[in-house]
Amino acid sequence: MALSPFSRFYSARLGHFSGACLVIVLGLSLRKFGYSIGLPFGVVKYGGSILWGSMVYLLIATLLVRHSLQWRLMVAIASAVVVELIRLVHFPPLDAFRDTALGTLLLGRVFSPWNIVCYITGITAAAFIAERLLRWSRRSCAS
Repeated sequence: MALSPFSRFYSARLGHFSGACLVIVLGLSLRKFGYSIGLPFGVVKYGGSILWGSMVYLLIATLLVRHSLQWRLMVAIASAVVVELIRLVHFPPLDAFRDTALGTLLLGRVFSPWNIVCYITGITAAAFIAERLLRWSRRSCAS
């Protein structure tokens, strides 16, 4: 039985949001336990940034499920780049927020162009995987 347009979008939205939650757990676990299980600095640092980019895409895709893949990619990449560029801006309330655990997780502290590369990698990987899973899910529901 084929899915109705409403249930197809609901299913896609739920899938993207579930993926985002999974990526958040993976990212927090990597940051918390990465060094203690012997992972090298680069894997923890840049792996976390790749996962952060993946999370950004999946949350954007959750909100913009009815928009094209290209539009979701552009919005996710623009959002990630803006967040990284905000690290170049300093004023007391923003710096105070960055000094909190939540502020560090959401905004980070130090600008790095390598983070932008990692974010784009994560966004692209998440979009590719999400699209493949959605196509697979739709095919299995249609048959």
